[in-house]
Amino acid sequence: MKLEINGIHSYYEKSHVLEGVSLQVNPGELVTLLGRNGAGKTTTLRSIAGIVKPAKGSIMFNNEELIGREIFDIARKGVLLVPEHRGIFGILSVEENLAIAVRSSSRWSLADIYEMFPRLYERRKNGGNALSGGEQQMLAIARALVNDPKLLLLDEPTEGLAPVIVDEIVRILQKIRSAGVSVLLVEQNLAVCEKLADRHYVIEQGRVVYSGSGEQFRQEQEIKNRYLAV
Repeated sequence: MKLEINGIHSYYEKSHVLEGVSLQVNPGELVTLLGRNGAGKTTTLRSIAGIVKPAKGSIMFNNEELIGREIFDIARKGVLLVPEHRGIFGILSVEENLAIAVRSSSRWSLADIYEMFPRLYERRKNGGNALSGGEQQMLAIARALVNDPKLLLLDEPTEGLAPVIVDEIVRILQKIRSAGVSVLLVEQNLAVCEKLADRHYVIEQGRVVYSGSGEQFRQEQEIKNRYLAV
């Protein structure tokens, strides 16, 4: 299923955050949205998910307009956001966190999830608050999968994680893409992005300033220096 964003403008009260953002994610693609902190990456994801209501523009998913729809309606269409704060329930066990999200039509059963995330199987009786940051991130992604996503929106999934856990997240994202799920990934780790993505967009001050294929982006040192260097 294809995502097409055309010229969206999004605000937080009077603050004009997105100023005409356009991008697309084709069926089965993993696309990254890159940029410095405050560039508008998270607001783009939140606009797609319906948390922020764009004042102008269009967000088409599977040829249906998402702007104006309620958050739960967008989620029912298979557009699922895994936020930066992960949003798991700390007082519930791993298994309970997953069970409340299971959709009967999902291609991923709990057994599939535990095969993909053996660490979660080991910790399935533990409360969410007892998990490490990496385990919480895995749980957040797993919870989205049992809800049968058609488009997965991921906000900084590797931030603050140890390299060995980052490698595990990369392996999981490769499996998700190979299963045909489209992914829009916001990520600061360029090595992760270059390893995973079919295409890249760079956003700066609420506007897309670059788009290119994975191969093109690898050669774009000037773009990386201008828009992504700290």
